[in-house]
Amino acid sequence: MPNTATRSGPDAPPPAPPPAEAAARRPAASQLQRRGARLGWLFASPALLVIAAVLLFPIVFSVVMSFSNVDVTGSGIHLSGTTTGNYGILFDSPRWRHALYFTVLYTIGTVVVEIVLGTAIALVLERLKTGRGWMMALLLMPWAMITVISAQLWAYIYNGVYGVLNSVLHPLIGHDVNVLGTPVEAAVAMAAADIWKTTPFVAIIVLAGLVMLPGDIVEAARIDGASAWTTFWQVRLPLLRPTLAIAVMFRILQAFGLFDLPFVLTNGGPGTSTESLAVLGYRVLFTDLKFGPGAAVATSTAVLVLLGCLLFLKVFRAQVGTEEN
Repeated sequence: MPNTATRSGPDAPPPAPPPAEAAARRPAASQLQRRGARLGWLFASPALLVIAAVLLFPIVFSVVMSFSNVDVTGSGIHLSGTTTGNYGILFDSPRWRHALYFTVLYTIGTVVVEIVLGTAIALVLERLKTGRGWMMALLLMPWAMITVISAQLWAYIYNGVYGVLNSVLHPLIGHDVNVLGTPVEAAVAMAAADIWKTTPFVAIIVLAGLVMLPGDIVEAARIDGASAWTTFWQVRLPLLRPTLAIAVMFRILQAFGLFDLPFVLTNGGPGTSTESLAVLGYRVLFTDLKFGPGAAVATSTAVLVLLGCLLFLKVFRAQVGTEEN
């Protein structure tokens, strides 16, 4: 029979407190936690108030302005009444529809290319045994560069008279090349500049995901005779989906709010061919001084980004749940 005698000596566990004493400790601990939570909110309140003033108030005011009749006077802007006419003007505008089409197409194209290139670069960096830190530092230089500065550099490269690209291609084709002068070439050139800048960001995120993958699963696949290509597609890539989802989410948010690159590089041109929703909203607000429709552009863009992110997360969660089952 097992020994049920009470252990004694230095190795014996401490005796359990009586039920009444344990019950008395729980309210004291809960009260201490509540006090710590209140103290934490007290210390965080100044930062939260600044965030609310800088971030939340402009958002709320923009939404209110998009549903109001806005009059521009010498003393500022005046809101009067409630209306949905700003959104009626917006949805009937072919310029807004073109900006929406361009922004969606640009976002999908650049994000797909960046995910593919970033994953490939991350796989190469993972295999590096020496010099990985230097390569990562060099890789992050385009990402660390301010977008306005990088856009100016690419504008110099694309210039049709003295640009680097024109100097390379002119002897080959016999005439000057102005890629920013035609709609399709300008959109491709802008996408190339964006991909050059943001692919390192994706590569670093994917590299972090690759480093965190469990090595025993990959090793088991190799022992079973799976090739490197099969191991990547059937083992590593499914495990990388949460990491790739984070990268895609960040890039969708950044690409859909594209402003500084087209504003500096193409100014939305030629014509309005590379005009994004952010550039359109800026021009309607601050060039045309139509604050109601401009606020409607900003609000509708934010809603579209939110809906797109929620749809993406829903599809991603459904795929992960199916695989786990």
